[in-house]
Amino acid sequence: MKQFISKVTDRIINGGEISEDEALRLSTVSGTDRFALFMAANRVKEHFVGSRVSLCSIINAKSGRCAENCAFCAQSSHHSSDVPIYPLLDEESLVAGAYAAEKCGSICYGIVTSGTGITPGDELDRICKALKRIRMETSINPSCSLGILDNETAKRLKDAGSDTYHHNLETSRSFFPLICTTHDYEEDVATVKAAKSAGMKVCSGGIFGLGETPAQRIEMALTLRELVVDSVPLNFLNPIAGTRLENASNISPQECLVTIAVYRLLLPDKLITVCGGREKNLRDLQSWMFFAGASGTMIGNYLTTTGRNTDDDWQMLRDLEIDTEGCCG
Repeated sequence: MKQFISKVTDRIINGGEISEDEALRLSTVSGTDRFALFMAANRVKEHFVGSRVSLCSIINAKSGRCAENCAFCAQSSHHSSDVPIYPLLDEESLVAGAYAAEKCGSICYGIVTSGTGITPGDELDRICKALKRIRMETSINPSCSLGILDNETAKRLKDAGSDTYHHNLETSRSFFPLICTTHDYEEDVATVKAAKSAGMKVCSGGIFGLGETPAQRIEMALTLRELVVDSVPLNFLNPIAGTRLENASNISPQECLVTIAVYRLLLPDKLITVCGGREKNLRDLQSWMFFAGASGTMIGNYLTTTGRNTDDDWQMLRDLEIDTEGCCG
């Protein structure tokens, strides 16, 4: 296996790709072969994107009452989870969040709203005003995650200053119907294309531990490769009471690391950011994610769950002696 890992790594470094079958074989590594895989992923990362770690933060700008029925989501109106419910924050709060994100070391700040999508009107106007102010008043790169997007809205966001649009595919096309039935997978793909067409960078990834197979994880990576996204956030399920997946088990730290490494080999030149669920799934091995191919992480809180203390994350980065820069996850 170590010889196989070395062979495919050399091919990637020289501009080639690995196939679906090769990626599936790599996802089954065990024992000391895992460390060979992590070293290979780190080598590929350093060759294509360097050794720096990129940091990003988000704000839960509109919470709860989402009409979508995503099995993992605490904000879905189909679930009985105990999450805050409130309308879109005012302009001052959105801008203040950017200042706070900048202060804690992020260069990318995501405005995230619950719901199927954003439509022209007061909410979109407010977000666009906030984006323009963030651009003028801070050095942070603003991004948006507002759900399904059409071409006209994408252009408005770009013109207002949104550097990146974040929209996760969540899982593979083949597994998606078991996770969400209130909209079609192709609507998510169309959103990625609309954001790219408007001139925004695209941040798109998914969440692992939903019950998908290793083959389906690779299937999603290949879709992201086909869509030529710019950055890929990798989340790991943190089961929340009241959701359909409340009784799901966390996947092991080693399985998380193997998944990160395989994604790096499949998407060698992308910013790969480890986000939600890293604390519960990676546990004491969180720092290993950077040696398994990750090039960034989200700091601060997530949408409905609390992230790790920011000071602890910064201490981890100092201990690793890793330089940082911003990105969007």
